[in-house]
Amino acid sequence: MRIIFYILQKEFRQIFRDKVMLPIIIVIPMIQLFILSYTATFEIKNTRLSIVDQDKSTTSRALISKFSGSSFFTIASYETSYEDGMERIKTGTTDQLLVIGKDTEKKLSRKEEASVLLVTNAINGSAASLMNAYASGIINDFNRFILEDQGPAGAVPALIAVQSRHWYNPKLDYKTFMVPGILVLLVTLIGMFLSGMNIVKEKEKGTIEQINVTPIKKYQFMIGKLLPFWLLALFELMIGLAFARLVFSIPMEGSVVLLLGIASVYLLVVLGLGLLASTVSDTMQQAMFISWFFVVIFILMSGLFTPVESMPAWAQNLNRLNPVAYFIQINRMIMLKGSGFQEVSGLFVALCVYAAAILSIAVKRYKKTA
Repeated sequence: MRIIFYILQKEFRQIFRDKVMLPIIIVIPMIQLFILSYTATFEIKNTRLSIVDQDKSTTSRALISKFSGSSFFTIASYETSYEDGMERIKTGTTDQLLVIGKDTEKKLSRKEEASVLLVTNAINGSAASLMNAYASGIINDFNRFILEDQGPAGAVPALIAVQSRHWYNPKLDYKTFMVPGILVLLVTLIGMFLSGMNIVKEKEKGTIEQINVTPIKKYQFMIGKLLPFWLLALFELMIGLAFARLVFSIPMEGSVVLLLGIASVYLLVVLGLGLLASTVSDTMQQAMFISWFFVVIFILMSGLFTPVESMPAWAQNLNRLNPVAYFIQINRMIMLKGSGFQEVSGLFVALCVYAAAILSIAVKRYKKTA
């Protein structure tokens, strides 16, 4: 135990001696959390809409006011023809084109069917789907208003009244969904990269040979190397949780102690992966590339930005090896749903198995010549 204490003392001295590294570890992740929470979103707001109003009636103006009054749309221009509107879409100066045909009001007053044309720039397929959904929602709402205004003869009776309630995120705020996931992302990056570069730095400086000829055992060396970054990552997670609560008003419905307990096991997985990368690398550059390779795959498949359910079956099966996906799910369940240990026990057991396996492989890979 005394040997481990001396190694820890050496590691903390190296960390606090570096005047640049400590702010990078603590301050920069909080800045990233603040920026990413506002920018990493799939919500579509201020969609640029061009309008061709060939009817120029009270009805057409009422429909246009529906779009202009929505926070999702900004009227970019009024065009005189369909061709002019399409030219704006081709040049990228507008995202959608709404064409209201002639005699729309007359047809509606005669209770005939009238139609409008909605053209969407679909280069970005996911954004186009959202823009279409928002626009279709406004048009359908306007259509119901017209049916009700026409009276019993034109109205469609509502046989089922639907009331919607949104649990866990009542305001449908995208930051509430993203912040818990971004917290996991930042802790993962810090833990994996720092542990990945730690042993390699000793190799590059040549001090690893001095350590290898000492009676220090492998497990003592590994504990002394990993424990400082484990503590720093936990400390950073606690700061991030406080930051999320104070700045973004993200609720903590569940137990903080439970979350930190599971995080401590998750960090063993992350640090073990970084340690494994360092044992197979000879330079810090190699360790960085190997760590980055795994981090990119883990993050993109974690469900942070895209739903796991939308992935192909083979990708969902491969995602069972993704510890980031496990902890993002756990973090969201505890923070937003107030889940207890029973609800996350399966995911927790998977992390424990992952931690034991990856640390065993990393320690075995490290060759000590003494």
